[in-house]
Amino acid sequence: MHCGAISLEKLARQFGTPLYVYSADQILERLRIFQEAFGDRDTLVCYAVKANSALAILALLAAHGAGFDIVSGGELERVLAAAPDAAARVVFSGVGKTPAEMDFALESGILEFNVESEAELHLLADRARRLKRKARFALRVNPDVFAETHPYISTGLREHKFGIDIRRALAIYKSVAGNRWLEPHGISVHIGSQIRSADPFGAALERVYKLVRQLDRAGIPLQSIDAGGGLGIDYHGGSFDAAAKIHEYAQALDEALAGYAGRLLIEPGRFIVAQAGALVARVLHVKRNGKKTFVITDAAMNDLIRPALYQAHHEIVPVRPRAGKPRVVDVVGPVCESGDFFARDRNLAPVVPGDLIALLDAGAYGMAQSSNYNTRPRPAEVLVEGRKARLIRRRETIADLLAPEILTSEK
Repeated sequence: MHCGAISLEKLARQFGTPLYVYSADQILERLRIFQEAFGDRDTLVCYAVKANSALAILALLAAHGAGFDIVSGGELERVLAAAPDAAARVVFSGVGKTPAEMDFALESGILEFNVESEAELHLLADRARRLKRKARFALRVNPDVFAETHPYISTGLREHKFGIDIRRALAIYKSVAGNRWLEPHGISVHIGSQIRSADPFGAALERVYKLVRQLDRAGIPLQSIDAGGGLGIDYHGGSFDAAAKIHEYAQALDEALAGYAGRLLIEPGRFIVAQAGALVARVLHVKRNGKKTFVITDAAMNDLIRPALYQAHHEIVPVRPRAGKPRVVDVVGPVCESGDFFARDRNLAPVVPGDLIALLDAGAYGMAQSSNYNTRPRPAEVLVEGRKARLIRRRETIADLLAPEILTSEK
């Protein structure tokens, strides 16, 4: 198995395991397809930083014209560290922005704040007044559109913590229309993640565009519509036509926004990076316990928590296949939790201790959600560009983990 022109075995020898490996070529290909899918429509692809916030990946995307969707001040710090000139292409989402985060974003000159409550809008106005900097904002409206996805990543219904009831939005825009420190710049929507059908996106945008027309008639013209992210991938292997999926998505948005001449913002994250990444692990033991067979690896739930957290599926394949029939196994890690698994009752080709396996489609919400549980240093990350591989994050050491802690108090 290779990433680009480089074998995963070579990368594992050079950088050790567990190891995250990413393909720069595939990341840029996905970005390009999104950028071209909407034809002549003014579109800005704002990559969702939370999916994978590696500085090298942010710099790569920024160099090819991407904007960024952030949900914390820390993510803004990352964007500015990777691409200092990208602040004007940043949208700030999230339900709990702090005054300090707002100040930092205002001083940095971001594109807009996606505001998720009336209380947040009033706080933003106060911070903008104190800094004497006008804040461009978009209300994140909740269109009450159902999207078939995992309940933990569904966000478009009234019972969710995200967004403002779309029926309240017109009154809220009117209530701040005269505020000298707030600029109604756009409107935002995000109905969830890992959504495989384009239909819910179109339905949400139809409702949003209706509100935009109402605002225009009320003398509050907006410059942008932020369609959010959430377009899903296929984690189960097999053929997957990414370009066809993106064009289906673009067509649904275009039809919903027929006649709209403003700017369209979209916030893909998973779709850009997930299938460009893999977690490479080494088999430690193959253990028989009653009727169960366990393949125990040196990677664990702290490295990739999605299977334990969401019961998410990742294809798992030997890096160098052996002859023999597949066996039904559980693929697990060494963490002291029964929930430390990558797959249960999965058909896997034969492996023995020392073999390498690859957990596919791990470029999104892998390293980004990793932890140091059980005092385990997090993996290294490698970015492959054509025939070159470069280390973009070194493997953590125990010294790194212990460094922030204070053992004794001063007298």
